[in-house]
Amino acid sequence: MMIRIELAKGHDRRVLAGHPWIFSNEIAAAKGELTPGAPAELFSAGGDFIGTGYYNPHSLIAARILSRERTDIDSTEFYLDRIGRALAHRQSLYPGLATFRVIHGEGDFLPGLVVDKYGEYLSIQFLSYGMDARREQVIEALCKIFQPAGIVARNDVAVRQLEGLPEQVEILAGDIPELVETVEHGLRFWVNLLAGQKTGHFLDQKDNHLLLKDHAAGKEVLDCFCYSGSWGIHAAAFGAASVTCLDISERAIALARKNAAKNSVSDRMSFEVSDAFERLRNMKGEGRRFDLIVMDPPAFVKSRKSLKEAQKGYLTINRRALELLRPDGILVTCSCSYHMEREMFRDLLSQAARQAGRTLRLLASRSQAPDHPVLLNVPETEYLKCLVVQAV
Repeated sequence: MMIRIELAKGHDRRVLAGHPWIFSNEIAAAKGELTPGAPAELFSAGGDFIGTGYYNPHSLIAARILSRERTDIDSTEFYLDRIGRALAHRQSLYPGLATFRVIHGEGDFLPGLVVDKYGEYLSIQFLSYGMDARREQVIEALCKIFQPAGIVARNDVAVRQLEGLPEQVEILAGDIPELVETVEHGLRFWVNLLAGQKTGHFLDQKDNHLLLKDHAAGKEVLDCFCYSGSWGIHAAAFGAASVTCLDISERAIALARKNAAKNSVSDRMSFEVSDAFERLRNMKGEGRRFDLIVMDPPAFVKSRKSLKEAQKGYLTINRRALELLRPDGILVTCSCSYHMEREMFRDLLSQAARQAGRTLRLLASRSQAPDHPVLLNVPETEYLKCLVVQAV
């Protein structure tokens, strides 16, 4: 039974401009069987039809729009069409690529759904109640389009708690091996789809890794928060004299070692299980210096409430990195926190430079790879900031 949702006066402008989210305080009336995940038709304050979506009375984001037309969002055909269109876009971006993001939630008009393709395997996330309620149709569509050897649901993410959903990892189809091989720019990486970070690999950084090509040759490199070693291994492949990789996770460092050996660069790479904040401070005391430092930490900002504390973290870690750079050294620094806006991140980096007694020259400013599409009327679809600066 379709729910009817009417928006409050003055609260429909953002949605009418193309944003798919409706917050609970923006709803004037909801009529029908108000069960979590139920399909809904949305109407403006003036009674005009806006779109079709789903409803969750227990979430701050009470409704999400999937279509601006009256359509059946509970049919497999709907997801076959949406996923097919998204796939065609990726194939135009990366012809022949076997590993990429297939569905980027709101960026592909499927809010609450993430699908990453790793060769013949799929790693997916159902991040909202409404999308989780339609997992059967989504899985059926994915199987028809890709015929995958296995599908794993990486639903071990905290955002599901806000939707009233459990955190868990499930194999939904086929089998998932302990490690899956993927290729990026001719380099080969083992990926842990069952227990790795995010869906297994940082697909959003793949184009940014190429930034090292102009800066790594002959340099001493430090890769902080290295995870499975993708930044550091790219640096070594581009001719770095040495690469030191840091990560607090023993499992991540073990995987990074395997990936270094897989790409025959182990002789120029070293690995440390350590907290980057503490290790950078100790390196300064030891007199260590580097020509190139990569700073790609996990999201420090989980919500707007934690922004102030996260700013301190970004400020500290970047200041300590700048203190270790030789004259004219390069810092590649990233933030994958949506709430850390680009200008705010640049301001923090400028502040870190002042504290470190350095002046920064901006060489590049990047975002996520284009298979993580950004919609200009949905700012939440852009989250990644990647800056390349030279400390002069």
